[in-house]
Amino acid sequence: MTDQTEQTERVSIAIADHIADVRLTRADKMNAIDPAMFKAIGAAIDTLATRKDVRCVVLSGEGRAFCAGLDMASMAAGGSGLALDPRNAHGAILPQHVTWGWRTLPMPVIAAVHGVAMGGGFQIMSGADIRIAAPDTRFAIRETYWGLVPDMAGFPIWRGLVRDDVLRELVYTAREFAAAEALAHGFVTRLADDPYAAAMALAREIAGRSPHAVRGAKRLCNMAHDADPRAMLVAETEEQMKVIGKPNMMEAVAANMGKRAAVFAD
Repeated sequence: MTDQTEQTERVSIAIADHIADVRLTRADKMNAIDPAMFKAIGAAIDTLATRKDVRCVVLSGEGRAFCAGLDMASMAAGGSGLALDPRNAHGAILPQHVTWGWRTLPMPVIAAVHGVAMGGGFQIMSGADIRIAAPDTRFAIRETYWGLVPDMAGFPIWRGLVRDDVLRELVYTAREFAAAEALAHGFVTRLADDPYAAAMALAREIAGRSPHAVRGAKRLCNMAHDADPRAMLVAETEEQMKVIGKPNMMEAVAANMGKRAAVFAD
């Protein structure tokens, strides 16, 4: 696949080999979120949502941190400063879309996290399907420290990751916690000395699977979060009927039997 790179003052997207390498690029501010960052992340998600050739996304931050949260200029404006934005088709305003949007993308998203992921940055990280963090990363659900509440779609995601009482303690106190604790609670999938390299390796593995099967599996994973069991049973069958006996499924079988790399159609 031809390499492609898009760059704004806040976010870059480089697409190669069916993987979108998305980076927050406000390194001088530890990728702190300002209105321009909100808009750039939202635009990146919207762009990726239309890409049939992207099979996996890796999300990371340049410089010393993944994302330090809301910057002080935006804080002075009150919360995200964008609370009056119209809601999109998923019911999210822009500050929620930059988190929830990763979940609603059709392809898996892997967050590679280092340095700090606090406040809004912690919520953005939470939107990824899989989160790989460096062992020395510092985390915090920081909003109550500033007299705010988490309002970037963290709550509907966290309820499927962590115990209710643990979440309450971390939200109420706004205390920092280390990567080992984040892993134990379920906020982080696993730790790696080089989370970006680990995320890219995993992305290459996912990109080697049938994209239609992976996208169907993500839809089921998202639905499993809060759907009725009966609806899930129907959805499993519907997703299977979309792929069974189709060219990508037959190619997966042939490639595995022939011990070769599969060549899938997007």
